[in-house]
Amino acid sequence: MSDTLFERVLNRRDTLSLAFGAMIGWSWVLLTGEWTTSAGSVGATIAFAVGGAAMVFVALVYAELAAALPEAGGEHVYSLRALGPVFSFICSWAIVLGYVSVAAFEAVALPYALTFLLPGTDWIHLWTIRGFDVHLSFVLIGIGGACAVTAINLRGVATSSGLQKAVTTLIVGVGLVFLLGAALNGSAANLEPLFVNGTHGIAAVLIMIPIMFVGFDVIPQAAGEIRLPPRAIGGLIVVSVGCAIAWYCLLVLGVGYSLPAAERAVPGMTTALASARVWGGEWAADLIVIGGIAGIVTTWNAFMVGSSRLVFAMAESGMLPAPLARLHPRYRTPHLALLAIGGLTCIAPFFGRPVLIWLINAGSFAVIVGYACVAVSFLLLRMREPALPRPYRVRHWRLVGGLAVLLCLALAILYLPGSPAALQPVEWAICAAWAMLGLVLARAARA
Repeated sequence: MSDTLFERVLNRRDTLSLAFGAMIGWSWVLLTGEWTTSAGSVGATIAFAVGGAAMVFVALVYAELAAALPEAGGEHVYSLRALGPVFSFICSWAIVLGYVSVAAFEAVALPYALTFLLPGTDWIHLWTIRGFDVHLSFVLIGIGGACAVTAINLRGVATSSGLQKAVTTLIVGVGLVFLLGAALNGSAANLEPLFVNGTHGIAAVLIMIPIMFVGFDVIPQAAGEIRLPPRAIGGLIVVSVGCAIAWYCLLVLGVGYSLPAAERAVPGMTTALASARVWGGEWAADLIVIGGIAGIVTTWNAFMVGSSRLVFAMAESGMLPAPLARLHPRYRTPHLALLAIGGLTCIAPFFGRPVLIWLINAGSFAVIVGYACVAVSFLLLRMREPALPRPYRVRHWRLVGGLAVLLCLALAILYLPGSPAALQPVEWAICAAWAMLGLVLARAARA
């Protein structure tokens, strides 16, 4: 089996850092103002609690499947066994889009963050997209970051997981410093308005949430490299989602407690501004940006691991061209898959900051499609293969699996035309282009 080709080196802390670090990237620095402006401080918190609860049911499904089938490729393994090759391809390719969207997001977020710390580094104007000036320096920093993260991952999961642990610890420390300042120096009056635009406002935040929580499923992707009992692998998936829910809800409330609504509505790095306000110094804003850059690294790193293993599994089963399943002779990494994904992320910086929201929304829709397929696979495998060993066994599996499917479908409806939070044409274009790329590659694999 494919997982025997990899080296099992990841321990408990490595695995938790990989998943939690993947879920707490850069958005908590950049988008908290947009969330609280769209739904209100309490409305945005409710959106994260509801969206996070939906992810808990999906995480429970993943926990059982990852423990029962601890092989590289995660979703691809489960859906292929339960749904057959066609739906498995749809599921796996949709998840890959979600992963690549996040990696591309970070290729744009990195230069944007560095310009905050180092103003005046915008050199050689190239063009303007939706009011954002794209400079050559911006593009080169994004491409440089993509090359660096790809190079780290080429050297093996032990190298990337060591980086992940260190940087995740830094992020948590920075977040706790901000929350302490908010608790000591914020004001409950700043939380107003508690709600904005009612359910429409909550829906506008809710459609972004799946991509915020995508990351716990990196654990199943790397299952062939985890040195833990299968039951422990399943438990860590659920624990990582619970930690991410607490992180996002506390930070949204912390920003609301720190800044009045008018200041939260100003475009920019709202959490950094809130930190400077509660601590009374620009050093606090810089600290948040440094934490955000650390989040960029953890998320980018984790999704390079997850996406490359998923592409590897698809290629190994003949759904993508066979070279993508080759492992590096020394580092035992799917190096061609990593290079291909790294190359794709280099495209995003050319579109500047506007591409951030496009990638979040298109990637969220793709992730929900993949999660729905995994939830259906969970139910089918329970019915068809009741004797399959399940070290992590979910109680009331019909209820959990059924709720996971229904919640995924309910979230998917939010993206469709006619919904108050429907995808924009450019976001549908990203999904369509990705589907076409998948069909071309699948056809090439069959040929």
